[in-house]
Amino acid sequence: MPSKLLTTALRRTILKPTILRPFSTAAAAVAEPYQEDTSGITVKGVKISGRPLYLDMQATSPVDPRVLDAMLPYYLSRFGNPHSRTHLYGWESDQAVESARTHVADLISASPKEIIFTSGATESNNISVKGVLHFYKDKKRHVITTQTEHKCVLDSCRHLQQEGFEVTYLPVEPDGLVDLDKLRAAIRPDTGLVSVMMVNNEIGVIQPVEEIGKICKEFNVPFHTDAAQALGKIPIDVDKMNVSLMSLSGHKIYGPKGIGALYMRRRPRIRVEPQMNGGGQERGIRSGTVPTPLVVGFGAACDIAKKEMEYDDKRIKALQERLLNGIRDKIDGVVVNGSVERRYAGNLNLSFAYVEGESLLMGLKEVAVSSGSACTSASLEPSYVLRALGVDEDMAHTSIRYGIGRFTTEEEIDRAVELTVMQVEKLREMSPLYEMVKAGIDLKNIQWSQH
Repeated sequence: MPSKLLTTALRRTILKPTILRPFSTAAAAVAEPYQEDTSGITVKGVKISGRPLYLDMQATSPVDPRVLDAMLPYYLSRFGNPHSRTHLYGWESDQAVESARTHVADLISASPKEIIFTSGATESNNISVKGVLHFYKDKKRHVITTQTEHKCVLDSCRHLQQEGFEVTYLPVEPDGLVDLDKLRAAIRPDTGLVSVMMVNNEIGVIQPVEEIGKICKEFNVPFHTDAAQALGKIPIDVDKMNVSLMSLSGHKIYGPKGIGALYMRRRPRIRVEPQMNGGGQERGIRSGTVPTPLVVGFGAACDIAKKEMEYDDKRIKALQERLLNGIRDKIDGVVVNGSVERRYAGNLNLSFAYVEGESLLMGLKEVAVSSGSACTSASLEPSYVLRALGVDEDMAHTSIRYGIGRFTTEEEIDRAVELTVMQVEKLREMSPLYEMVKAGIDLKNIQWSQH
């Protein structure tokens, strides 16, 4: 009876009528804390005509309906604790967790025994960077990473520096890729870890992970990569890449938020010091009850990604070309940030000359895009990733990241092109700098005077 009441309540919540925009991502129709009337939506003091179309897939992705279908039974009838060994509820949950572990492992060509479930890639990065150096602290006191890593890797490295460890922050080339010769030269006898992100979350460049893995193997240094933005989007083989540790996230591949994984190589074995103490779950690396519904959802998302990766990739590449060509055909001064050849197609980071980035973002209220990482979007400073590429500060301020995904439609892309072009043209009409450029004046040769 309680189960029936719960199901009825859920149905009432899910089936509440919601007004949708003609151009809105398929999985976005849920109740939100905003005021909605016939004239539009008001949220946080901003009024828009309807739900914006969603092009921010690097921040998070909508849950695939097939993933949700797989998860629901483990919220309602199969709610057992997977660590309960004495009854059916625990056994079936444990079986579901191990099945999901296999799906995650298959997607990266690993063994299920090498997968540790965590709360997300941030936790996995913390375990990898701090855990390895703490475990080998008597002999290894040096870490190598890049200036364009995710904030949680950089902050973990700064934490180690406060404890007396040394960190080398490698610069990147103007295309966002690491120089392999500089990496090789930076390795020391006491280097305990090299950490380089596989696909950058802000600019989408794909680092030469296989070549980095070979260098690390040559010097017998553990290699960690943050693959949150790569999982399910590009082929990953941990043996080919010689990866020792890999951080993974569920909500970047159409799975639920709050779940991720850490790949830890068994042969040769990599050791870490746990960052959380408790009941010793997940081989003692990550204590705490494993959240069965989230794990099942993560496993289902990995299973779907493995089957549909090739199809998704072709479709997303076509949509990215449609977006870029559509914008460039109508306006000039558009620059792609990061390597054009080595990048994930679903991440398109553009800078628009003679336009102020915050004004452009505010003008694009009908398109959900961002100016960089969701983890640092509260800052008005230009992106540290773009500054590491050597992008001029004025161009770094004008960057917009478009994230294209599985559920993005051609109609959404065309609408995004239309709105972007309209807003850029509107802002340039108000820009005296753009007027000067059109008049043939070289801005770099002007001597600006201070008053």
